[in-house]
Amino acid sequence: QVQLVESGGGLVQAGGSLRLSCAASGLSFSNYAMGWLRQAPGKGREFVAAIDWSVNTKYADSVKGRFTISRDNAKNTVYLQMNSLKPEDTAVYYCAARYDPTMVVPTTPNAYNNWGQGTQVTVSS
Repeated sequence: QVQLVESGGGLVQAGGSLRLSCAASGLSFSNYAMGWLRQAPGKGREFVAAIDWSVNTKYADSVKGRFTISRDNAKNTVYLQMNSLKPEDTAVYYCAARYDPTMVVPTTPNAYNNWGQGTQVTVSS
C-alpha cells in the first residue's frame, strides 16, 4: 500500500529555515501529484504547497516567496524548503499524495487520499 514518511521537522527560531522531506513507497510516484498541508493546534488542516508529476507548483498566499516545493522522481521523494519561518508557521506538516498523471495541482485537503503521519514544526519568536 501507499506509504508516505515525513522527516525534517523540529524547533527553529523565527527567521530560520527547515527542509522537510517525504519519502514515498508503494506507488508509481511519477503519476502522483504531491502536496504539503499543515494543521495548527485548534485549527483545520490547510493547504501549503503542491506539485504535479513534473514541475508545476502552487502555494498558499501565506507562504509564497518563503517556501519552495520540489520533487525527485528518481528518489520517490518530495521536499519542502521553508525559509524566513514565522511563529504562525508552527503546525504539524503532512505530506499527501493524489493519483493524477495530468498537470492538475490539488490545493484542497479533500483532494488527497494518501497521507503521511506528519512532522512537527515549531517556530519560536
